[in-house]
Amino acid sequence: MSKSILITGCSSGIGEHAAYALKKHGWRVFASCRKAEDCARLQAEGFDAPLIDYADPATIRSGLAEVLEATGGTLNALFNNGAYGIPGAVEDLPTDALRAIFETNFFGYHDLIQRVIPVMRAQGHGRIIQNSSVLGFTALRWRGAYNSTKFALEGLTDTLRVEMRDTPLHIILIEPGPITTKIRQNSIPHFEKWINWEASPRAEQYRTQLRKRLYHDSGPDPFELPCDAVTKKLIHALEARNPRPRYFVTTPTYMMGALKRLLPTRAFDWVLSKI
Repeated sequence: MSKSILITGCSSGIGEHAAYALKKHGWRVFASCRKAEDCARLQAEGFDAPLIDYADPATIRSGLAEVLEATGGTLNALFNNGAYGIPGAVEDLPTDALRAIFETNFFGYHDLIQRVIPVMRAQGHGRIIQNSSVLGFTALRWRGAYNSTKFALEGLTDTLRVEMRDTPLHIILIEPGPITTKIRQNSIPHFEKWINWEASPRAEQYRTQLRKRLYHDSGPDPFELPCDAVTKKLIHALEARNPRPRYFVTTPTYMMGALKRLLPTRAFDWVLSKI
């Protein structure tokens, strides 16, 4: 029987690319999405595509149950991937906006992990791979909500990895930098819902910096890579006998990792303020 993996956030971007690549690689892929129409599209293309919306615990329960029913109660791997951003300065972020983004980018991950671990313990093996970000250890301006969820995810995952050392489960982080996805476009509705930028003391900065970046396509970011760059690291994390605890993806992630280790905090802050 082929190995099985549940991937979340497969409607586009990293999740969608990983689903197609792993299917070609011989995996049985459960490519979950949060919208029924995206699940239907993937099902028409030959995927098992359960509906899982991180912000809806009922779909986490029912989606995983659908996977386990199809596999006879086993699951080799979980790739927690779906997430979104709310661009805006921290001083302008309503607390309810943070509660909402944590439901999807953090609490939903944890809910699914807790449900998957007993399955993997019972079968005696398994890999849980978390799609984090360079923003899980580097705090860039205007990204406070997303930064916070990824910093939290890194702390949770590091703790889980240490705690699982006495089990046959592997706990792994993938930390991409700029990847060609729709995350910027998808963040616009959340920005418009939550950020009253015109009333902000930073209104001029929003007008000349953030809104320009959000609404005007200026082409790819420096060092931006296609989704394939993440998928290659994912395949290694899944199939290596001894996978690494974390996988950097893109030059900026390596650069920021090195600078954070080498520079004093104030010097690192100065570098980040120029980005």
